[in-house]
Amino acid sequence: MTRKQFGKALLKQYQLVLMILPAVAWLIIFQLIPLWGWHMAFVEYKLGKPFFEQKFVGLRYFMDLFGDYRFYGALKNTVIMSFLQICINGFIMPIAFAIMLNEIRLMKFKRVVQSVSYLPHFVSWAVVAGIVIQSLSPSVGIINEILTGLRIVKEPINFLAQENYFYGIITVASLWKSMGWGSIIFIAAITGIDQELYEAAQADGASRLRKIWHITLPSIQPTIIIMFIIGIAGLIGTGFEAQLLLRNPLTMEKAEVLTLYALKYGIGMLRFSFGTAVGIFVSVISVTLMVVTNALFRRFTDSSLF
Repeated sequence: MTRKQFGKALLKQYQLVLMILPAVAWLIIFQLIPLWGWHMAFVEYKLGKPFFEQKFVGLRYFMDLFGDYRFYGALKNTVIMSFLQICINGFIMPIAFAIMLNEIRLMKFKRVVQSVSYLPHFVSWAVVAGIVIQSLSPSVGIINEILTGLRIVKEPINFLAQENYFYGIITVASLWKSMGWGSIIFIAAITGIDQELYEAAQADGASRLRKIWHITLPSIQPTIIIMFIIGIAGLIGTGFEAQLLLRNPLTMEKAEVLTLYALKYGIGMLRFSFGTAVGIFVSVISVTLMVVTNALFRRFTDSSLF
């Protein structure tokens, strides 16, 4: 396509171009321009000094990063919690929830369930953390009341004081908060399936499980793949709100993820260059994971992100 043809195509679809301009502007202002700050990782950054007066140190802060044993602990915690959230909170439960909603025939009940499941998404992590702490309290928590009432345990368990439970607590809390919202895109994909396929399967005597297995899941496979590729990009870039609010001195080792590590040992200690190095590491690995995962799906399936 020549420049002239390209220009004519743009003019012909100017409405679409105008619609996408705000998104492009947001991408440039908040995603591309801040990349200039990456130079801080390669200099001994001092506040107030002009750029050309900063001392260049090369890869020193990256060497410091890879030589710090605490970095590997934070990386391990990040990968484990992110993997659990991607698999359970991002796919298994939202897909299962979307399929179950699709099977509900009472439309009023279906709408109520959908609305209730979406609400936790709009609740801040500060409130969610308070609910979790209250629910797991060994003295007044409803979880311990149920466990002791059913005689599953003899004495209340202080869940938040045991680091072995921390990964599970974060996963369940995130699931409660995000499952309904995360299922929206899968519900939309299921809604777009041709109903004649279900009618033909019904005529052949297929059960509900057969229709789900042979029609629903294969039909939404492209959506699942694309969402998985996007999700895998965040494998080491998980958020920190839940970990920050639910941790305590007894679970600090399990709660420290890369974001908290950067805040604590970078910005918190005024080591801006070191914190930037951590951020660059996370960004590069995230993009690499997304590209590799996309290439694998593009090679072995008919669906990919790009």
